[in-house]
Amino acid sequence: MNNIIVYIETEDRKICDVSLELLTKARTLASHLNVDVEALLIGSNVENLVEELYLYGAKKVHLADDPVLAFYRTLPYTAITLNLFKEEQPQIALFGATTVGRDLAPRVSSALHSGLTADCTALEIGDHEDPKSGKNYKNLLYQIRPAFGGNIIATIVNPEHRPQMATVREGVMKKEPLNNAIKGVVNKIDVSKILIDSDFAVEIIKREIEEKKIDIKGAQILVDGGYGVGSKENFKLIFDLAKTLGAEVGASRAAVDAGFVENARQIGQTGVTVRPKVIFCVGVSGAIQHTAGMDQSKIIIAINNDPTAPIHKIADYSIIGDLNDVVPKIIASYKKQSK
Repeated sequence: MNNIIVYIETEDRKICDVSLELLTKARTLASHLNVDVEALLIGSNVENLVEELYLYGAKKVHLADDPVLAFYRTLPYTAITLNLFKEEQPQIALFGATTVGRDLAPRVSSALHSGLTADCTALEIGDHEDPKSGKNYKNLLYQIRPAFGGNIIATIVNPEHRPQMATVREGVMKKEPLNNAIKGVVNKIDVSKILIDSDFAVEIIKREIEEKKIDIKGAQILVDGGYGVGSKENFKLIFDLAKTLGAEVGASRAAVDAGFVENARQIGQTGVTVRPKVIFCVGVSGAIQHTAGMDQSKIIIAINNDPTAPIHKIADYSIIGDLNDVVPKIIASYKKQSK
């Protein structure tokens, strides 16, 4: 069967983390299937990024490098991707679940009648037996994602159509380069033979990108506040602890919806996925929608006055007590020990 292709998303001529995470995961999938990992890189003046893709496991890079592709536009990018997939016929195609990926992947899958699973949190290779026909399918892509509001984890397979397509959220998979870059090859795509005038129906007049003021994804230490914190005023304790520890502040969706903090701090299935070295979960109940976004943290410390809260099941350390009592003591102790 044919190879795995990962769509490589770039911004300001830099590869987005989610694409490197997908290449890392694709290496594992490819080893199970005994196939290679390939990458599709579209943009302007991006040929210098090819070596980095080799470092993350791409044995072949399909490069569409042209000034007309400087910024993402739906129609030309779709035309290039479709043309490549028809030629290469990959068995698996992976995209980041970003604004671009969520626009591009559905158009490609619709045109190819291949199906698409969005917002996956895990990908595996496995077999499947159709309960109706009894037919056995080998080496399918298990596309795993929360469903029904996060109350269940669904495993989705596509036994009949190719490519098997999925979008994956940023941060749910590790980004790990190889010890030594492989020696890959480049397939330079002649976009003039693919694109037509109607592909440029949309003209980009001006782009304005607002710099992120809050970046919880890159934080090494996080203080994660939940609805159990009680109020916006009580959330000052969360910020005080974070300031003391040199940490960033995150929050559950319930805390965000209650207006305790801004949306940019939301962790979980509908927020940001984080992997800090240490995370303090204060007043967080531990609903799967939230823990799906932080359960890969190296050390999880739960502070909750409910000993039966689900968060304790995944915590490395649990403190049972009122946050108004516990958090000030942690702050005082840390300041004392730091002198």
